Amino acid sequence: MATEESIVVTKEEVHSFVIRSMEAVGLKLKHGTVLADLIVSAECRGHASHGLNKLEQYMNEIKSGMTSTEDLEPSVLKETSATALVDGNNLIGPYVARFCMDLAIQKAKSAGIGIVSCRGSNHFGTAGWYSLRAIEQGLIGMAYTNTSPMLVPTRAKSKVLGTNPLSLGAPAKNGDSFVLDMATSAVAMGKCELKDRRGQPLPTGWAVDVNGHETYQFKTMTGLSPLGGTEESSGYKGYGLAMMVEVLCGVLSGGAFGLTHRPARTHDKPADYGQCFIAIDPDNFAEGFTERMQSLIDSCRNQEPADQDPVLVAGDPERHHQALCDKLGGIPYHPAQIRISNDLAKRYKVTPMKSL
Repeated sequence: MATEESIVVTKEEVHSFVIRSMEAVGLKLKHGTVLADLIVSAECRGHASHGLNKLEQYMNEIKSGMTSTEDLEPSVLKETSATALVDGNNLIGPYVARFCMDLAIQKAKSAGIGIVSCRGSNHFGTAGWYSLRAIEQGLIGMAYTNTSPMLVPTRAKSKVLGTNPLSLGAPAKNGDSFVLDMATSAVAMGKCELKDRRGQPLPTGWAVDVNGHETYQFKTMTGLSPLGGTEESSGYKGYGLAMMVEVLCGVLSGGAFGLTHRPARTHDKPADYGQCFIAIDPDNFAEGFTERMQSLIDSCRNQEPADQDPVLVAGDPERHHQALCDKLGGIPYHPAQIRISNDLAKRYKVTPMKSL
């Protein structure tokens, strides 16, 4: 969200800065370019927690030697006309995930559906970026990933599951679409980090302390709450969704899952994230999918608002932020993020970003 103190940086400058930064730690240009594409998309769509906020995390993975910098491609281990098992060969997550989503899209175009499960991957950024690739081809797209344990199960004290995000995107008419992109935890860890950087308390239902009780301070949080927060407010449903993602990712692919993951923020072994990508061609089902999809979207948006804010569907806030970036001619950043990025540039001796 832009404010009077926001600093605007062009998309091209952000993209170039990401590539410069990743090359400084030894990442190949072809791998860094995909990461830059993803980070710029996340920023333009308003997912600041997965934009430049995550850049140093990607750099640390490379610097520690836990993510490969070799000139490799993901490997297809098993394959049918509609399914594939992929080993990401420990390459940077967005490069692996884009490969898998594009493979699922290819299979959906020939078989009607494509399901690709992979292991040996890394943090892949925003799940919605992959669903959008399917939408661009007129397909329904889904993306899932597990992560290192950050989520404390309902009634527990310790972290067992990751934020385990999921996305489903579906095309409608004239470029419209439904794009659900969400963590199965109450929020992504990056949003808690942003609150801390801005000196703000954590909202209700976001995190728990060492005793498994709700906390509002970043420094006392032990882990994230599942989507829904406490048991009384249906947090057990988010807990169940996180396990569902785990089934499709780590358990199905043979990658790490649950407590077999390395702990978050550690670099003693590869992440071995499991991920799953699904593409469906709606033309293989009842005719008129996009018309019905548009009707559903419109019926929700056109509801009378309870207050002054309009009724939205998943993907609308992202579209609004994209329009804001287009109007500003770039991406608006909080000054704290610019300071952090400038410090990163100084430490790694890369040219810092120029603002408008």
